[in-house]
Amino acid sequence: MNTSKEMSVGAGGWDKIFPQSNKVEHKKVSFKNRYGTTLVGDLYIPKNSEGKKLAALAVCGGFGAVKEQASGFYAQTMAERGFATLAFDPSYTGESSGEPRHVASPDINTEDFSAAVDCLGLQYFVDREKIGIIGICGWGGFALNATAIDTRIKAVATMVMYDMSRVFSQGYFDSNTPEMRREMKRSLNAVRWTDAETGTPTPGYPMPDTPSDEVPQFLNDYIEFYKTPRGFHERSVSNHVWTATTLLSFMNFPLLTYANEIDVPTLIVAGENAHSRYMSEDAYKSVGTDKKELLIVPNARHTDFYDNQGGVIPFDKLESFFKENLQ
Repeated sequence: MNTSKEMSVGAGGWDKIFPQSNKVEHKKVSFKNRYGTTLVGDLYIPKNSEGKKLAALAVCGGFGAVKEQASGFYAQTMAERGFATLAFDPSYTGESSGEPRHVASPDINTEDFSAAVDCLGLQYFVDREKIGIIGICGWGGFALNATAIDTRIKAVATMVMYDMSRVFSQGYFDSNTPEMRREMKRSLNAVRWTDAETGTPTPGYPMPDTPSDEVPQFLNDYIEFYKTPRGFHERSVSNHVWTATTLLSFMNFPLLTYANEIDVPTLIVAGENAHSRYMSEDAYKSVGTDKKELLIVPNARHTDFYDNQGGVIPFDKLESFFKENLQ
């Protein structure tokens, strides 16, 4: 049986990139997914909600981020609006367990969302029939995949979503040729020989520390968030590096294959000027339910949605969407 337990916040106190709210209670929890990995999360509960059964939201993302960054910001804000929320670190990252470190898997990370639903449903103040999820960036794809298989999820929202399997297998804007894909597979499997010989995973390429005219603007946007005081966090994978062979799991795993089976209300939010917009638009077409909406926020870039630059995050919309659909 999957159980959750509370953890002390620790002597270091508040360690998020966003200010602590005085409108919610916060506590750390740990819980296991069905692979036995212990996940660590931050649970946010509206103050003065004693005696109530609350609707709840599990939140994760972006890809490589930790709960002290965007997902925690979303979770705390939605708790201010009346929901019990859980932001969590995925398997192998942040404060969650799993070896080796800094590995991602489309299957395991989808399961992480369902494990977060387990954790929420075990809280005495949560109504199990009123649980939704929010996936940010790369976790948007995992959120849709989880919703397609986990019938306990009653509504889903994605924010500037990535389909990580599409990006890793086809490149940004689907620019990889068959020859490029073949070479990627060849080079990554050569790395496997090295890993097998040394017993240590080879790290991938780190994110540059400073912006440059030699890289796409969206990469500079990531650098300006993850590598500056605006969004930096020591435990974020963006401050470290994924293992090189992490890509292999995604190259042969189309995440959105069963998106047509999603039959619950779905909100897909993208930025007008976000480089990821095309993935949100295509995901919207794939989702099976008629109760779906694609919201394009004017003038917004991808990373604006991490910390609400320019007030682009439609929190009022998120609140009304989940209150309406978690009945």
